[in-house]
Amino acid sequence: MKEFSTQLQNLIDKLIKVDNLSDRIQSLYNQTNENLEKIKSVESAIDKIVKEKTLGFPWLADAISQYFEFRDLKIAEFLQNKLRPAISSAERVKELAREKREFHKKFIITRNLIKYYEALFPWLSDFVGEDIDELLVQTFQQTATDDEEIDPVRSYLTQGEYEKLTVTERNQKALDRFWTKKKSPWQIGKDYERYIGYLYEQKDYSVYYQGIEKGLEDLGRDLICKKNNSIEIVQCKYWREEKAIHEKHINQLFGTTVEYFIKHVSNQTVPQLDFFPTMLKNKQITAALITSASLSETARDFANILGINVIDHFPFKKYPSIKCNVSYRDGSKIYHLPFDQQYDRTTIEKERNECYVSTVAEAEKLGFRRAWRWHGDKE
Repeated sequence: MKEFSTQLQNLIDKLIKVDNLSDRIQSLYNQTNENLEKIKSVESAIDKIVKEKTLGFPWLADAISQYFEFRDLKIAEFLQNKLRPAISSAERVKELAREKREFHKKFIITRNLIKYYEALFPWLSDFVGEDIDELLVQTFQQTATDDEEIDPVRSYLTQGEYEKLTVTERNQKALDRFWTKKKSPWQIGKDYERYIGYLYEQKDYSVYYQGIEKGLEDLGRDLICKKNNSIEIVQCKYWREEKAIHEKHINQLFGTTVEYFIKHVSNQTVPQLDFFPTMLKNKQITAALITSASLSETARDFANILGINVIDHFPFKKYPSIKCNVSYRDGSKIYHLPFDQQYDRTTIEKERNECYVSTVAEAEKLGFRRAWRWHGDKE
C-alpha cells in the first residue's frame, strides 16, 4: 500500500511538472506573439518613415540602409560564433550586406523620386504596368525620318497577301486587322482618344490630337477642341471600370487648362489670371474629363468646385475610322487609315465635303485615294 502511495505521489508530482511546463510553454508562446507584433509594428513604423521622409532627406535613406545592413551583419555574427562556425558563409553574408545596403539606399531614393514626379505629373501613373519596350517604340517612333518608304499596311499583311491582293483589298484587310489585333493598354488609350475626338468633330469642333502628337509631353491635354470662340481642353482616360480617378488628375487638368490659357489665349505680356474665371464661367474655355472608369467622391467634389465637366463610365465603341480629306493646295481627295502618317494631323471639315467612312470601298466610291505618307511639296 505504501509503495502504491509513493508511486501515486510521484505521478502527481510529474503531472504538476507537466502542468507547469505547459504554463511556461503557453507563456513563451504568448511572449513570442507579442514580440512578433512588436517587430511588425517597428517594421511598419520604419516603412512609414522611409516613405514619408526619405524623399527630401537622402541621409535618412542612408541611415535606414545602415539599419538593414546591421541586421544582416548580426546574421553573419551568428554564423561565425555558433557552435559549429560557418566562417565562409559569414564572410559572404557580410559582403552581400554591404552591397545590399547601397542598393537599398538607391532604391529608397529612386522610389520616392518617382512618387514625387507622379505627384507633379499625375498622368505618369497611367503608364504603370505598361510594356516599357512598347512605350519606347511609341515615344521614339516620332523621330523616324521622312525617307522611310515602307507602307504601314505591310505590318498587317504577309508578303504574299501584299503582292496578290488588289490595293483596295489589302488596305481593307489591314484596317480589319488593325481593329482585331491584340493591343497594349497604351494603344487602346490612343484609340479611345481618337474616338472621343471623332465625337467632338461630329459636333463641328476642330480637334487637335495633342495627346497622340506630343506623347509624354502633352501635359495632360489629350484633345484641344475649338468651335467658334470656345475652347475645350479634354483629358481621356481609358481605364478598367472598377478603377477610380482621384483628385490629383482633376487638379492637373485644371492646372494644364490654366497653363493653356496663359500661353495661347491671353494676349497680355503679363497674363491677368482674373480673366480666366470669367472665361471659365462664360464657357469660353472649359475642361472636360472623359473616362471609362469612375471618380472618387473627393475627385467629383473637386471637379464640381473647379468647373470641370466629367463624363465617367463612358465606353469605347468602334467608329468610322477612315478620314476622307480634301487638299487645300490642289483639291485632291485623300483618305487616311488609322496607321497612316498624317492621320492624327488631319481634321475633317464637313463644309468642304470631308467625312469619316467605315470601309475602303466607301472612300473610293466617293472619289478618295489613299496617301499613306506625306511627301510635302513633292505630293
